[in-house]
Amino acid sequence: MPKLLFVLNDAGYFLSHRLQIAQAARAAGFDVHVATPESDKTKVIRAHGFAWHPLPMTRSGTRLFPEIAAFWRLIRLFHKIKPDLLHLVTIKPVLYGGIAARLTRVPAVVAAVPGLGFVFSRQGFKASLIRFLVGLLYRMALGHPNLRAIFQNTDNAQCIARLAVLPAEKICLIRGAGVDLADYAASPLPDGMPLVILPARMLKDKGILEFVEAARRLRQNGCEARFALVGEPDPGNPASLTEANIDEWLAEGVVEYFGYRSDMPEVLKMSSLVVLPSYHEGMPRALMEAQACGRAVVTTDVPGCRDAITPNVTGLLVPPRDAAALAEAIGALLDDRERLQAMGKAGRALAEEAFDVREVVRQHLEIYRSLMERV
Repeated sequence: MPKLLFVLNDAGYFLSHRLQIAQAARAAGFDVHVATPESDKTKVIRAHGFAWHPLPMTRSGTRLFPEIAAFWRLIRLFHKIKPDLLHLVTIKPVLYGGIAARLTRVPAVVAAVPGLGFVFSRQGFKASLIRFLVGLLYRMALGHPNLRAIFQNTDNAQCIARLAVLPAEKICLIRGAGVDLADYAASPLPDGMPLVILPARMLKDKGILEFVEAARRLRQNGCEARFALVGEPDPGNPASLTEANIDEWLAEGVVEYFGYRSDMPEVLKMSSLVVLPSYHEGMPRALMEAQACGRAVVTTDVPGCRDAITPNVTGLLVPPRDAAALAEAIGALLDDRERLQAMGKAGRALAEEAFDVREVVRQHLEIYRSLMERV
């Protein structure tokens, strides 16, 4: 029985974005293992019947010795498990795991790069230097002879391909992790005062500040709607907002704060419009889920976000970092319920065509099969 090892730096991300792929791989005959940092989610991974292995790896830490320790731990883990196939997910696991896989002669590697990360959205000399170094790491990590690199949009694929000198035959495009269309079912727009939500981690890069300013402008202009943030801060990310920031907005009365919600289908059912004014994305699941539920969206004209919608059909695009344009787009849709409904209906059709998790699972299993044929 071939061994498949998933490597991620967040156990929760495995459960939300890779669980169904892992279950399908097990049904296809793989002995599935998962390596993540320990958290309250790791017991859930074990409860699903997967062999779990602790991995001391932070998501955004840059201190030299802990990073070296994480890399060394991967090498030891690969020697211990002897996987036939690695599935590396997100930037650090791809970089460290890809290099470790070459050193330990792992037969086959899947490298999933959901997005470019905050390093590629920063300006200045330090950010340029870090991007140069990251490019060198990508070249080493993606140089495995039996590897497929999965990207969620063409912009990201082209960027990393240039940095890593990655040949076209190693590149696969899959539009995100997919959505369970039964769980995220379409529902009619609710009656009463509209609820506009921004579902994301509370990061500046998600456009939280622009959303709050847009809500402020709309309220000042007499717009009768509720605006809510759905998510929580991420202290491990340098772009994270704080609870103090959120408390200030709550005291002002400009937005509501729902925090982390495990019942997103119900939250989407309560909403009239979903907004994600992010600065950069791979393929935002929040937009896929919103459209699956029949909700119009407003998002930014950046890679990933624009790839997740059909502009002017399932939602509107606005420039990033532009609160005025965001407020105008939100207001225009709130003033036109028929357009909201039409966009929501078109969004559900797009989800059925492009975001069905069953098709995403099938594509992953085909990639696994093609790599294992070369082992």
